[in-house]
Amino acid sequence: MANNLFQQAKEAVNRITNGQNINQQDKQAAQNAIQSAYTDATPEEQQELQQLEQQLQQRNEL
Repeated sequence: MANNLFQQAKEAVNRITNGQNINQQDKQAAQNAIQSAYTDATPEEQQELQQLEQQLQQRNEL
């Protein structure tokens, strides 16, 4: 069974990294999605979530 929260986190980060005119609500939604996904994530998914978080931090989106 696929981790739906994990997929939602990936999609939220994608919207921010590929979008323009990103507002604070978008950034908060992505952060919330990442944090929620950690709960049920496999170790591999947790590692990818960390990378997504780092990607946002590097872009100063968090």
